[in-house]
Amino acid sequence: MRLSMALTWVLAMALFAAAFPAAQSRTSKPLDIYVIDVEGGNATLFVSPSGESLLIDTGNAGAAAARDAGRIMLAIKDAGLRQIDRLITTHWHGDHFGGMAELASQITIREFIDHGPNVQPGAAADEFLQKTYPPLYAKAKHTVVKAGDKIPMAGLDVRVVTSAGETIKSPLSGAGGPNAYCANFKPGENNAEDPQSVGIHMTFGKFRTIHLGDLTKNKEFELMCPNNRLGTVDVLLGLHHGQASSNSEVVVHALRPRVAIMNDGTRKGGEPDVMKTVHSSPGLEDLWQLHFSLLSGQEYTVPGLFIANTVDEQQPIMPIAPTPAPQPGPGVAPPPAHNGPAFWIKLSAQQDGSYTVTNARNGFSKTYTH
Repeated sequence: MRLSMALTWVLAMALFAAAFPAAQSRTSKPLDIYVIDVEGGNATLFVSPSGESLLIDTGNAGAAAARDAGRIMLAIKDAGLRQIDRLITTHWHGDHFGGMAELASQITIREFIDHGPNVQPGAAADEFLQKTYPPLYAKAKHTVVKAGDKIPMAGLDVRVVTSAGETIKSPLSGAGGPNAYCANFKPGENNAEDPQSVGIHMTFGKFRTIHLGDLTKNKEFELMCPNNRLGTVDVLLGLHHGQASSNSEVVVHALRPRVAIMNDGTRKGGEPDVMKTVHSSPGLEDLWQLHFSLLSGQEYTVPGLFIANTVDEQQPIMPIAPTPAPQPGPGVAPPPAHNGPAFWIKLSAQQDGSYTVTNARNGFSKTYTH
């Protein structure tokens, strides 16, 4: 009898010890990612389990700078941060660097990271880089990153995979196989600055995600063809607002994300060609959007549960057909004002590869197990 009880106790202890690491990984602090609504610009905040922070971009310039900085600060406060350890500005377009000065006046930024000089001359960007930017990083650290660099963050592997028009030459661990989607690739048109974007790949245990800024189709081809240098990811972030100058099959389909989170606006991004590419991506389970896109209409959109911000000045009947994209130029009517609060999409990832995505507008969340 005593021997039987002793054996039972030993077996129970062995089972407990075997289960403990798995239980520990599920209850340890997560990697939190806030995809912040800056009305079709970009601001994505990463908070590591150790409490270190990485912010990618600061939203729009001009009259929207204070608004977007304020929205970023709300996410920062929600995350319990007292400083931003690293700020990556992916490239020098106003919807990516616009809120930087306003944000820096409200919270300490310890390191400013970018790809180097602007290659698309423009009055706003040039003036910012000459007059505003140097004083911001004068009392901090300024780093110009190259493809292949590693950004130190405890518990995470953060790799720069694109910067200043260059891509990594060697594949990431586990990647490097042939990319079948290269055969049907069609080049696209782009401006000069988007292809300079700083793009990062982040690993946390078994969880993998990627943010490529506004990297365009031709650079996507350089990065992913003839061999896929990135492998696969769990979550694809950003997607260049869902614009068709990016988001080719050679990157979206080859990465095989289970989840994509698009930083679109009401009338910016979510374009039909991109939506078709994303929705047909092998293994995709869900697309989450920061905004309902009028450019998608009901034809290409996702259920409202997955959309953080809806349409202001909503029509009595939402048209099924997508709305034509407004042509660029000074005579274009401004997008409708976003009345009321702006909502983020938050992702919390565990080391075992599982993660939960939450829509702050309606509280809807979904967990993806590894």
